[in-house]
Amino acid sequence: LYPYELVTYGESGQVCQNWMQYRLIKKYLEIMTEEQTLVVQSGHPLGLFPSRKEAPRVISTNGIVIGKWDNPEDFQRLTALGVANYGQMTAGGWMYIGPQGIVHGTYITLLNAGRKYLGIPPEKDLRGVLFISSGLGGMSGAQPKAVEIAKGIGVIAEVDYSRIETRLKQGWVKKVSSNLDEIFQWVDEHRKTKEPISIAYYGNIVDLLEYVDSHNIKAELLSDQTSCHAVYEGGYTPVGLTFEEGRALLASNPEEFRRCVDTSLRRHFQVIKRLCDKGAKFWDYGNSFMASVFDAGEHCIARNGIDTSEGFIFPSYVEDIMGPLCFDFGYGPYRWVCLSGKDSDLHLTDQVAAEIIDPNRNTMDKDNHYWITHAEENNLVVGTKARILYADEEERIRIALHFNQLIREGKLGPVMIGRDHHDTGGTDSPFRETANIKDGSNRMADMAAHCFAGNAARGLTMVVLSNGGGVGVGKAFNSGNGIVLDGSEYIDNVIKSGLSWDVMGGVGRRNWARNENAMKTVRTWNEVHSEEGHITMPENIDDEMVNEIVQKRLQK
Repeated sequence: LYPYELVTYGESGQVCQNWMQYRLIKKYLEIMTEEQTLVVQSGHPLGLFPSRKEAPRVISTNGIVIGKWDNPEDFQRLTALGVANYGQMTAGGWMYIGPQGIVHGTYITLLNAGRKYLGIPPEKDLRGVLFISSGLGGMSGAQPKAVEIAKGIGVIAEVDYSRIETRLKQGWVKKVSSNLDEIFQWVDEHRKTKEPISIAYYGNIVDLLEYVDSHNIKAELLSDQTSCHAVYEGGYTPVGLTFEEGRALLASNPEEFRRCVDTSLRRHFQVIKRLCDKGAKFWDYGNSFMASVFDAGEHCIARNGIDTSEGFIFPSYVEDIMGPLCFDFGYGPYRWVCLSGKDSDLHLTDQVAAEIIDPNRNTMDKDNHYWITHAEENNLVVGTKARILYADEEERIRIALHFNQLIREGKLGPVMIGRDHHDTGGTDSPFRETANIKDGSNRMADMAAHCFAGNAARGLTMVVLSNGGGVGVGKAFNSGNGIVLDGSEYIDNVIKSGLSWDVMGGVGRRNWARNENAMKTVRTWNEVHSEEGHITMPENIDDEMVNEIVQKRLQK
């Protein structure tokens, strides 16, 4: 995104803080042995320490601030001092693979939003359905590509023309205009033909939504991917200002910029409300948009109208879609990187994964099989020869073992497997990844910490724990990992134990929160793995019985 500042995505997500750190890290990685571990603290390479072959080669943390100072204002001061790094998720986790990393999840979200909110049957796609959102940056840039793969119509607002140019050159956006009359003429044409199209609106999302509202245009699906985790640091450009004017105001008068952002957020929220009253469906895309609207003074966005303890009036995409349909079953954003850099290796890995994913198993695998069999033709690679594929515990293990076997046989170059931190057990974030956990534990960060520690204990090549992620500091902790597949039988064992823990630790926590699909998944896992382990399952209570007991006690 801003490579000269080591920012890979999300407006502020850095690999490390500065180029000296980068050079030192690179040097250490070049000279280290299998008996050493590189320790990285908020981008600072503390050094190479003696360890053992079975230990991780890299243990990294980003911005793990003590609670009292774990807020945006203090974090900015700590970054200025050079002691804290905002790693987002896969930036500081060294597992960013370009916008492809979120295209698959966005594709799944859009398809299932259509099914859940619009009643589209599982065998159908989004033909003729209009999706409106904002953002064409490092992660949000996945939206137009995803909506085309889902066969829908997408209009995505972006204030920074350089981002639009990037997506146009990629072929991830097909048309661009700053003229809303022209844009919706294109929309009408594609509604009639049922052909997919992605359109970039060069302008502000608020102007786009207000045009839709004032012209009574039917918009089925709405979301937002502005960088609201850094809403006052330039992640959100207020309506009425161009991108350049916003940057200039931020530099010259931060307080006035903040006031403009708050005014714009309130206006943004009000037009979304009006469109939803007309039948549109809006969800928060985990970018802290609803929390930012609340902070801007619109307390009616809170479910109880007072605070955020009971959530918001609109669902997050995890709360309604990704959580119950993916994470609770153990499905998450598995990924791999072909370290040879060869297209032929990536092609082979796609074929292997397609053979393992059974499209007849369930709707999720049907969608995932379609994704992987069409991945190459969809031109998803940006730089690194990498692929993302939503998969569950069993599929992740089978795919990795097959890759490792091919490497052992000399048919495939070395591969690094990993995942987005945005996964079933990788992240504790009540506004996103753990939004569908309702037992009160979504404010706890035990799961992410245990995921990190458990992966280190099982010898994954790289483990990382970071503060913030897509929702901002103080609102989440997230963990990630990577395993370098070298063809050895030792790595086979790391795959089996490491990937099983990485997935099922998260499903186990969701099961304890009494998420129905997670409980089903754990019950099956316990039966299959009865000789190896056991995940604690809850007993559901009888609400009527409890209420009756309480009432009797109160009457005394």
